Amino acid sequence: MLSDNNPIRVAVVDDHPVFRLGMSALLGSLDAVEVVGDAENAAAALELIETTGPDVVLMDLHLGEDSGIELTRDVVRRHPGVAVLVITMQEDDESVVASMRAGARGYLLKGAAPDQVERAIRAVAAGEMILGSKVAARAMATVTAGRTSARVPFPELTDREREVLDLVARGFDNATISRRLVLSPKTVRNHVANVLNKIGAPDRSAAIVVAREGGLGLD
Repeated sequence: MLSDNNPIRVAVVDDHPVFRLGMSALLGSLDAVEVVGDAENAAAALELIETTGPDVVLMDLHLGEDSGIELTRDVVRRHPGVAVLVITMQEDDESVVASMRAGARGYLLKGAAPDQVERAIRAVAAGEMILGSKVAARAMATVTAGRTSARVPFPELTDREREVLDLVARGFDNATISRRLVLSPKTVRNHVANVLNKIGAPDRSAAIVVAREGGLGLD
């Protein structure tokens, strides 16, 4: 719990140095907000968080070869008291829902005005959740639908593996799946290999047949 007398300590994670510098300068000008540092990739971000203990992490979704979604999940698991506020160019439903499921408390677009950024930082630091108005209703509907589904196909798969299999069944290649799920190419390759093993498919073509027979990739 933040004390009224202590500043909100913020770390900025983004692979673009100009954005990091600009955001750090903006945050440094705000009352009762302290920038503890910035990082350009997952390894540097985890080290920064470990050593400085920020209250809020501003997180981009694309970090070069790293995924902001995966990093968000890792941060929340290792440091449950840290609030992750996603700030990205991605406005699609898949990115919003993936961020929420990973544990992010907020989601802003990089075009947000300075006062919106300040308001979001103070909100997530106080334990609130902030989502862009255009995507909030759709995101919550998608999450709710996923949790209340009557029958889950391929129960042996994790939720992420099922998402990957669904996209494979729709004919998407690994590069496209990587972009849609905001995952690194290596992670997608690993998920595909695990899926093939779990459903007993010898190759991608066979997996598509099995997936469609199970109801994935059809709508």
